Amino acid sequence: MKASVTTLDATTAGEVELADAIFGLEPRPDLIHRMVRYQLLKRMAGTHHAQDRSEVNVTGKKMYKQKGTGGARHGDKSVPQWRGGGKAHGPKPRSHAVDMPKKVRALALRHALSAKAKAGDIVVLDKAASSEGKTGALRQQFAKLSLDNALIIDGAELDVGFARAARNIPNIDLLPIQGINVYDILRRRKLVLTKAAVEALEARFK
Repeated sequence: MKASVTTLDATTAGEVELADAIFGLEPRPDLIHRMVRYQLLKRMAGTHHAQDRSEVNVTGKKMYKQKGTGGARHGDKSVPQWRGGGKAHGPKPRSHAVDMPKKVRALALRHALSAKAKAGDIVVLDKAASSEGKTGALRQQFAKLSLDNALIIDGAELDVGFARAARNIPNIDLLPIQGINVYDILRRRKLVLTKAAVEALEARFK
């Protein structure tokens, strides 16, 4: 499939061929959902911790005698029934990550790219570079391109001036091609790929 290439000044800069094996698949929501869940679970810290009855600092003395009180039988105060006691089955530090094969992760990325292409939400830029490195100037250029909520993917190296200008604009994310991922693609309305990013993707999935 062909896509028009534009510049930051909203002028046409030719066309580029987008590989059907990457951008022309029929999107599978189930696969994309699995990948988003994989990413979100993997980034969870898993450092939550609650003290159980063996960890709380309370007396171990028996509360009152076993018989003759007319009440239930109780031992020490560290049990969950009492105020200040340990929590039963509370959270403990652990990894929330789930397994997902590498080939399935790569396929999910292609389906996410295809979903954006099918929705017409892919913009191909000639290059993402700014000589001035000024946020105001870049904001005006984005306004010409109707980019108010977008993920911009460049080649292996980001332009320093462009990155500095873009980082202060709300709802605009910038990543090198190594950082492209399904979650960030879906959380922004538009996906902006430079020609260098398109070439890198085709080389990656060749």
